[in-house]
Amino acid sequence: MSDPMRPRASLRTAVVWEVLQDALDRRVKATGRQALDVLDTGGGSGKFAVPVARLGHRVTVVDPSPNALFALERRAAEAGVADRVQGVQGDAHGLFDVVERGGYDVVLCHGVLEYVDDPAEGVRNAVAALRAEGVLSLLAAGLGGAVLARALAGHFKEAKQALDDPNGRWGTGDPMPRRFTADQLTALVEGAGLRVGAVHGVRVFADLVPGVLVDTEPGALEALLKLEEAAAELPAFHSVATQLHVLGETEATHET
Repeated sequence: MSDPMRPRASLRTAVVWEVLQDALDRRVKATGRQALDVLDTGGGSGKFAVPVARLGHRVTVVDPSPNALFALERRAAEAGVADRVQGVQGDAHGLFDVVERGGYDVVLCHGVLEYVDDPAEGVRNAVAALRAEGVLSLLAAGLGGAVLARALAGHFKEAKQALDDPNGRWGTGDPMPRRFTADQLTALVEGAGLRVGAVHGVRVFADLVPGVLVDTEPGALEALLKLEEAAAELPAFHSVATQLHVLGETEATHET
């Protein structure tokens, strides 16, 4: 299945989608079930949930925003997967007030850890939602990408502040509450009892390249996508990625 996202948006999601789709395919083969149970915490309007449902899986989206859940319902209906997508209002802190503990083959935790009071608790809850054999897809803002972006924009003091700040923030006007390094995210995943299966840098170049170049230069988008995919797995580029993606696997999953 090709990337279901719009071409321009695919620059921001292609790497994550490829890794996630591969993980879903492996779980299908391992379980012998064509339809997996997937939990998307903080899934919003269904940017990942709806494409996952289009693959035939059952997806439960937990999000605190009623507006986002309404948009999710509309998007799922338009995609013809309303019967496979369920939206539930809630958050990572009170996750098991609204969903079943240990009931999911795959858990998505994308863009959540930046906003929760306790990232370690957020990861532990996500892991506790997994079955004995399961996979966690974790996506969070990267520190290095923000530092690089501020520096390239000429905001050198803000870049230095982000580098020194324990939460990776460049100032009081920074809309992002928290950013992470690859080491911090892998430590959170391992601390919750999972094995780290893969780490990828996301949007290593995409946020730095002028949009007009990508939109007007023939073949530029495809070439940039290939560059992103090639750089994503290389540890040298994790330190400058706008986002970081970590795939965690239960030990039982790793053994099968």
